[in-house]
Amino acid sequence: MPPQPNLKLAILALGLGAFAIGTSEFAAMGLLPWYANDLGITEPQAGHVVSAYALGVVVGAPITSILGARLPRRRYLAALIAAYGVMNLLAAVLPGYGTLVVTRFLAGLPHGGFLGVAMLFAADALPREQRAKGVTQVLLGLTVANIAGVPLAGVLGQGFGWRWGFALPGVLALLAGWLILRLAPRVGAAKDARPLDELKALGNPAVMLILLVGAIGFGGLFAVYSYLSAAMLATTQPPGWAVPAMLSAFGIGGTLGSILAARLTIRFGTWGAALRLMVFMALTQGFAAYAVGSWGLMLASSFLLGLGSGMVVPLQTRLMDVAGRAQSMAAAMNHAAFNAANALGPWLAGLALTAGWGWRSSGLVAVALSIAGMLALGLAWWHARNTGGTVQDHPARV
Repeated sequence: MPPQPNLKLAILALGLGAFAIGTSEFAAMGLLPWYANDLGITEPQAGHVVSAYALGVVVGAPITSILGARLPRRRYLAALIAAYGVMNLLAAVLPGYGTLVVTRFLAGLPHGGFLGVAMLFAADALPREQRAKGVTQVLLGLTVANIAGVPLAGVLGQGFGWRWGFALPGVLALLAGWLILRLAPRVGAAKDARPLDELKALGNPAVMLILLVGAIGFGGLFAVYSYLSAAMLATTQPPGWAVPAMLSAFGIGGTLGSILAARLTIRFGTWGAALRLMVFMALTQGFAAYAVGSWGLMLASSFLLGLGSGMVVPLQTRLMDVAGRAQSMAAAMNHAAFNAANALGPWLAGLALTAGWGWRSSGLVAVALSIAGMLALGLAWWHARNTGGTVQDHPARV
């Protein structure tokens, strides 16, 4: 891709799109008690709004990767993030629980395709020695969203109504789409792109097993985080700033967790780093169950939960090693696996809450999912060792 004077601004526009996605995805969890109360539904029912979005990501990731394989990336990315903005605005203005579930599902469809291709687009736009910088700048949008965007959406939602929590990322997504069209380099579609090559990733056992690790292992994180605000409000009497601070603490933990995960992956390799992080996640989820009833401890548990979210780093690194030519599909499906966990965790935790097991039960469900994720990781390692696949790590790719 030839150098462009607006290249840095174009990558920032991609980062703005990631910021909008991160704000919308996690604000839906933080605002759960408010739209549950406004719509006259229970917290477990409101958890279906979170799960619907996650299922949209799972369904949309492979579809958008195949359909967009031969499209000009600039227009493809702008169209995806614009559609994302429209669906968020519809979620903000349309009445009723059913329409909220549907619009959140539709909003999830472009999620994986946009983030996956945006990272590749940013990497290809820069010289080879700066490719990691482009990827990092896009991912920074997700990190900053949890530090600033999600708490801001929470403040707006609490002060002016939960619908503002969806309207904010909707407007930002539309702005990002316009900036991408204006600033991104004008290059044609990849002539050698083959949609079927991308589809082959779904038939690669090595790829699917790593995705399974993410889909199960991350489920514990979302089992706790999705109901964290509701649990704090139901079991404590926190000051007004506590919920936004808790959401921000998760984002700060996630930022530090990504840095820590990268260093662990360099030192111990993808397998060793993933196992250590999953053990850490199980411990923090157990602490989250213990912390229920004390808003101070729940604030601390949010930070610790964020630290564990860095597990995406070794998993993404491993996918780069085994995906072959299907890098776009693998990148998109990694987000799909992340959101499959986002559907699985709240659903199982919701079942426990509905059964009357109490707010601590979400943490116990989370620990069980993390243990299951460790078993899936062991299965993936065993497959790589016994089928002629590579078990060795490539730290230089981190």
